[in-house]
Amino acid sequence: MKRVVFNQKGGVGKSTITCNLAAISAARGTRTLVVDLDPQSNSTHYLLGSAANNLENTATGFFDQMLNFKLRPLPTEDFIVATPFENLSLLPADAALEELQAKLESRYKIYKLREALDALDEFDEIWIDTPPALHFYTRSALIAADACLIPFDCDEFARRALYSLLDNVTEIQADHNADLIVEGIIVNQFQSRATLPQAIVEELRSEGLPVLAAMLSSSVKIKESHQQALPMIHLDRNHKLTNEYLSLFDELEAARAARATAATKKRA
Repeated sequence: MKRVVFNQKGGVGKSTITCNLAAISAARGTRTLVVDLDPQSNSTHYLLGSAANNLENTATGFFDQMLNFKLRPLPTEDFIVATPFENLSLLPADAALEELQAKLESRYKIYKLREALDALDEFDEIWIDTPPALHFYTRSALIAADACLIPFDCDEFARRALYSLLDNVTEIQADHNADLIVEGIIVNQFQSRATLPQAIVEELRSEGLPVLAAMLSSSVKIKESHQQALPMIHLDRNHKLTNEYLSLFDELEAARAARATAATKKRA
């Protein structure tokens, strides 16, 4: 299963959500890979801490060899590193990714990520973190993925941007990846006692949009999680936010199992 966490708006928690859900997957014994495609490399620093500053191979090298037509390119596995967490690996990013974006776009290497990830046999789950823009890296991720998760913070600007985002995903489905599903909208930094967030969520649900039931609260604990490079499942197993992430993960897994059952019945 390959999931991409995508929103064209910055600051909605893409990296935090990617790493925390992937960490839960790995903690439950699933061989899990995080692919960081954001030049800001927040997922890389979140999972590796200070070790993120001393990497030899990153996603920059992975994409750069696509431009240089090496006769013997390094296999994708050579760009993947272990994290301190059992069953969790990372294809890390760095700032130099930004410099390659226009060249990769012009050379139409848009399917290369899908080819590379499809060839990996050692992972059962792949989570892809993306930049806050619709360009080569995000399109590559949407083409490579089976499912798309959309982080959403509850304000009017985010609500307006959501419709454009969904149109862009629909275009990718139509032109490049008919099997891609929008698995759900993840409400992040939710304030349950505030009227406006509740009203916005209800409005989205009334429009038939796939807002997930599990929502993530605002918490200063997540900043501590970032600082210590410890996803919530490893920082504080009993924290309210950790349990919200666990509920979100379980909701996604239950929906996946239901889809698999429905597909089996359809084939029968």
